[in-house]
Amino acid sequence: MHLYYKIFLALFVIFIGFNIYSMDWDLGLWHEENAKFILSFAAAVIGILGVFVFHTMSKFAAKK
Repeated sequence: MHLYYKIFLALFVIFIGFNIYSMDWDLGLWHEENAKFILSFAAAVIGILGVFVFHTMSKFAAKK
């Protein structure tokens, strides 16, 4: 895995951990106060998926 992919993967995992820690679980998952954390959590998950897709594409390009 390229260095950039590893850096972004670690960054997205840190974002996910911070968002899980910051949510107020007593209010409920879909409360207005938790909306910003849910949006950031979803963006981090999409970012992780993007990192794996880009890494896979770079491996296919290297085989040519």
